Amino acid sequence: MIKLGVNIDHVATVRQARRTTEPDPVAGAAIAELAGAHSITVHLREDRRHIQDRDVRLLRETVQTKLNLEMAVAEEIVRIACEIRPDQATLVPERRQEVTTEGGLDVAANAKPITEAIERLSDVGIVVSLFVDPNEKQVAAAAHTGAQFIELHTGAYANARGDAAVADELAKLIRAAEHGSTAGLRINAGHGLNYTNVRAMHDVPRLEEVNIGHSIISRAVFVGLERAVKEMLALLE
Repeated sequence: MIKLGVNIDHVATVRQARRTTEPDPVAGAAIAELAGAHSITVHLREDRRHIQDRDVRLLRETVQTKLNLEMAVAEEIVRIACEIRPDQATLVPERRQEVTTEGGLDVAANAKPITEAIERLSDVGIVVSLFVDPNEKQVAAAAHTGAQFIELHTGAYANARGDAAVADELAKLIRAAEHGSTAGLRINAGHGLNYTNVRAMHDVPRLEEVNIGHSIISRAVFVGLERAVKEMLALLE
């Protein structure tokens, strides 16, 4: 079975829309875990648009499965991660004007700062994953940084329209997973996955976990978070 990481950023997005105390992403994480989620993912952005420092600190104390912190390669965020010590850190690109993460890390062009950040995180016992586009150049570069995982960016696959385009993007994910596994990397995937397109992730070799947020939280608005998580888990079995 492919494991499910539930990204609870959008619970915090609703809270921050009113700058109030509800809904609490920490409570959301607990519900997701009780429903069977294998890990909880949050992105502590530099602009703090949704998840706040308080959230990450409380999640570190309360998450019982695995806490995965998405983060930019930025001094402040690396320092916070080393202090809080999530189980895993997933390094992602970050631009202030983007609505959500728009692509993978350019590991090939930024190998030095990425490798230095990985060394700092690894020194305090944090497993590191790199969020990369599914192409051989970036996967090969990731294999030389010291990261244990890559998370394949599934955005292009999720946005593809038409059978031929979908098949082409899925083939890229399959090839990237094969290259990564051969290079000694463990494989995760995420971005834009939903209750329809996630089924094809069973075709991606050695895929261990998918991280899904927006689709699950959107579904939860209508059926509740517990049921939304369980429905996604059923598709991953």
